Amino acid sequence: MANSMVIRVREQTKGAPGIATVLWAIAMAVSLFGIQARLGRSFFEVFALVCTVLLGAYLGWHKRTGTVFVAPFVSWLFAWVPLIIAEMIHDGFFKGLLFGAFWVTFGWVIIGGAELVVLLAIAVPFRVLSGLVHHDQTVIIDRPVDFS
Repeated sequence: MANSMVIRVREQTKGAPGIATVLWAIAMAVSLFGIQARLGRSFFEVFALVCTVLLGAYLGWHKRTGTVFVAPFVSWLFAWVPLIIAEMIHDGFFKGLLFGAFWVTFGWVIIGGAELVVLLAIAVPFRVLSGLVHHDQTVIIDRPVDFS
């Protein structure tokens, strides 16, 4: 057994999800601002859904489905100020500040949950499809493992 070698094979992910996730978070912040400020609810809802589906497809295709769990938090980081400002525009300073703080804290659980569900529902099938299409996977030898 002195001449045996164990090779660990792992799958490489493709692409950095950071830029796409940040662009999506900015688009979500714009959408949520438009929805909360009542600037055109149906347009911004469709825009947010399309952006979320595109991000889910991107993350799934590039085998970055773990980012799906972080993306709603990134979106929250970009959207909390616009949400408060949108409420202030619609309801006035004090009432808008109160309702904006409510949406940022409690409403975000619902919004982030919806984003997570849509991202997962899109990313997982695209990851499976990506695995079926990319048959030219290379084997990466991490390092031999010595069991002695």
